[in-house]
Amino acid sequence: MKKFIALFMMLIAAFTLAAGGSGETAADDGTVLIGVSKLLSHAALDAVEVGMQDYLATTDMQVRYDFQNANGDISTAASIAQQFDSEDCDVVVGIGTASAQALANVFTDIPVLFAAVTDPVDAGLVASNESNPGLNVTGVSDMNPVLEQIKLLHEITGATRIGNVYSSGEQNGVVLMEQAQAACDELGLELVPVAVSNSSEVRTALQSIIDRVDAVYIATDNNVISAIATIDDVCNSAGVPLFSADPSGIDGLECMIAWGFNYYSIGTATGRLIEDIVVNGANPGDFGTVFLTDPADFELWFNLDTAKKLGYTIPQEYLDTAAVIIENGVKTER
Repeated sequence: MKKFIALFMMLIAAFTLAAGGSGETAADDGTVLIGVSKLLSHAALDAVEVGMQDYLATTDMQVRYDFQNANGDISTAASIAQQFDSEDCDVVVGIGTASAQALANVFTDIPVLFAAVTDPVDAGLVASNESNPGLNVTGVSDMNPVLEQIKLLHEITGATRIGNVYSSGEQNGVVLMEQAQAACDELGLELVPVAVSNSSEVRTALQSIIDRVDAVYIATDNNVISAIATIDDVCNSAGVPLFSADPSGIDGLECMIAWGFNYYSIGTATGRLIEDIVVNGANPGDFGTVFLTDPADFELWFNLDTAKKLGYTIPQEYLDTAAVIIENGVKTER
């Protein structure tokens, strides 16, 4: 009987080694298993993933990933968090507010990092943007300069009625709409918002207000920005200038102005946090929220072809600060 038990245990051990993929095995060989939950796939959130991977590839860390996509569904984000829990992940990363919230609701004893979350305090992820001693959550915000963005749109176009599509079911979307409203109030402009519950509603929603606005401002609302090509089409058909707060998704479109984060930089900043926590033993709660302030982390784009078609002239003072200019169909990076 003892020989049978010993043989049985050996078979179990051999099977476990061959199967791999368990958090315990990863810990034994020094590999760090990182579960990455993305709210949905679009250019900005995809760039966060790439930036994080590229940064960690430059370190001495041995890393493997479990990448999951909630496809914009909050209940799926919750299921992904439970899946990561069963896998014994060493670190989990939530890209987008709902994904980060789902992870923070499940994990209390391993590091939870959020990325591309506009207001982590309002989202209930952290109590303070400074430091949160003892908390296992930290991350990188994509808080945009909404007031300055809308001011730039107004100065170039003269628009006084600004259209805005936002996601009513996503905390990030509501916060950004409220910031846009506050910015318009301060500037003496009128915001014309319209809510959607998912990206499939964006076209109809924007068409319902497009004849009542002088320009359209789109913030980094995940459900909405994932439909940026649709927004671009509606604005182009109506002859209304479009401003996007996410330059990463407008390549090849006719969007007249884009000014916002290079989301790859948010990914590299997230990678640095992971390295500090895993390699250097730093406490997640001691970091507070990371805000990117380096001008190099922002990009300003102008499409002069679209501006000419719509009858606008971009002042040279703005062109001098642009990272990308599109003219005569040619994209020039500066």
